[in-house]
Amino acid sequence: MLSSLARFLLFSAAVMPAALAKPEQIRGVSSPIFHYYLQAYPQDHTIPVMGPEASSEYFNIGGTIQSTNSSMYLNIGSDSTSYKTLTFAEAGSTNAWALEGDTIITSQSSSFGRQLNFLVCQLSGSYWQVYLQTGSETPAGKTCSNYQSLHLPCLC
Repeated sequence: MLSSLARFLLFSAAVMPAALAKPEQIRGVSSPIFHYYLQAYPQDHTIPVMGPEASSEYFNIGGTIQSTNSSMYLNIGSDSTSYKTLTFAEAGSTNAWALEGDTIITSQSSSFGRQLNFLVCQLSGSYWQVYLQTGSETPAGKTCSNYQSLHLPCLC
């Protein structure tokens, strides 16, 4: 029989979002963002992009995603399209982020449900703007790649 402390610890672990012990990079794993990393767009620091590792940021993940480079939070917009605009802001208004293994998702209990797909659209050169994808729509007139997933570096 489990002690009260053991039951409390098991319950706490089950209901709390997973928080990482250290800041981590977030990377793409398939073309066209294979081994590109999440960061702020150099021309507008409120736009999250996948870009070169050299300019990568590190993030604390646990309900919110917060950059340790800039202290900005990754938030999800309320767009009417299936792709939701992501932005970096000083306040964390999105508490839906979670991890499934090494994969960034929105939690089942969030208003988005469990989502693990992202859309990326090329901004310039090697920078791709990131959107949360909840369906299959894409913006007209842009070069985009649908159904991307974002991951922590190899946990091996």
